[in-house]
Amino acid sequence: MSGDSSYSEGTGWIQWFCTMEDHQFLCEVDSDFIRDNFNLYGLKSKFNFYNEALDLILSSETPDDEDLEDERFLEVYQEATDLYGLIHARFIITAKGLALMKDKFMAGRFGACPRVLCERSNVLPVGMSEELRTSRVKVFCPRCEEVYIPKKKCPDVDGAYFGCSFPSIFIMNFIQEIQITPNNQQYVPRIFGFRVYKKKGSRYQDTQQKPVEITHYSEEQLKKLRGKNEQQSREDYVQK
Repeated sequence: MSGDSSYSEGTGWIQWFCTMEDHQFLCEVDSDFIRDNFNLYGLKSKFNFYNEALDLILSSETPDDEDLEDERFLEVYQEATDLYGLIHARFIITAKGLALMKDKFMAGRFGACPRVLCERSNVLPVGMSEELRTSRVKVFCPRCEEVYIPKKKCPDVDGAYFGCSFPSIFIMNFIQEIQITPNNQQYVPRIFGFRVYKKKGSRYQDTQQKPVEITHYSEEQLKKLRGKNEQQSREDYVQK
């Protein structure tokens, strides 16, 4: 960053940003990873203040109150936030990034599944898109394999900061260590202990029952059918 803005000394922008409220899903990306141009391929075209945002991310100082009141700084800060998020999505699928996210997962930092039958299984952050400003971060439960809105909605954490592939890559790497067992148990609606059966919307609705076929007859055909039925009835009566 150039010139006029002042900074307060601290542990660096990355640590300051990751310890902000509602940023508990984020891990600290290594500065060496960020400095490697290979890891930044394709990102420059997405930002107007790419170089300034990158300098801010790698700064060893943190913004102070004066910086946060500067309009120009806030423009760069917003781009730095999104740039860091997209770099973060690439970092967390590396060996070191996965290890950091595993520690958070085991500690329950991402929250628990709201589904009762999953018995508060730990969840993983996931994005609905790789593109920014499509949706906020969601959470994925490895047990029921469903996606939910996190308990803390994390309003300024974009789903693209994690990407769509992270949960699958995470599970592929740690399925034996964290012992994820899919849970196919379903809630069964009951009334006084009896399953609700053959009702609209019930999973126990009889799927084998064939629909009734309705045939439309003309008046002449109906007369013939009545005649045949009456004749058959008389023959049955005589035989008896």
